[in-house]
Amino acid sequence: MSRLESEAQELLRLGSATLYEASHSDCFLDPAFRPAWDGAQLVGRAYPVSAQVGDNLALHHGIEAAGDGDVLIVDAGGAAFGYWGEVMTVAAQARGIRGLVIDGGVRDTAQLAALGFPAFSTSISIRGTIKQWPGSVGSTITLRGRVVRRGDVIVADGDGIVAIPAERYDEVLDASRDRAAKEEGYMARLRDGETTLDVYDFRHLGAPRRDTTP
Repeated sequence: MSRLESEAQELLRLGSATLYEASHSDCFLDPAFRPAWDGAQLVGRAYPVSAQVGDNLALHHGIEAAGDGDVLIVDAGGAAFGYWGEVMTVAAQARGIRGLVIDGGVRDTAQLAALGFPAFSTSISIRGTIKQWPGSVGSTITLRGRVVRRGDVIVADGDGIVAIPAERYDEVLDASRDRAAKEEGYMARLRDGETTLDVYDFRHLGAPRRDTTP
């Protein structure tokens, strides 16, 4: 078992929001990416793929090229085609691929859920694709303004997706653990009746105008 696999459950407990906030960087992917089925979540190493609009041949090459523990991160131009479905999921799972993030559409969402394969996409679409352009696999891509490199750590859940640069992983994980511990302390104070204004020391930022009408 790889280190990332052993830490996967901890990363999912921390969640994408905490990881992003603790990173103090713009490592989040566009909120247009949403889980294809309720409860989908994933952790893995990014394996970038670039596909032509309406053409999913590059994704087939990506399945062959990616390895155990990888997540396919696909730039398909955001077009609402059904680039991915049940057949490709079975092939990907047989190779140990942990999930899919695609700027484009997927289909067969009920089957993906039944197979437990986490997919995050910008649309759900049954529109068919062609197979003419093999694209690129393994090379750095820019996904809606965010650069994703092979080996970046991908964590995705119902709140969103983070792509943590591989060289910052240890730093971000440590900062996320610290943040989560501090928030537990904040929660205890809030349960005891303190206000968020006091817990987070917001009072020095000013007070609102209040309606004093009887």
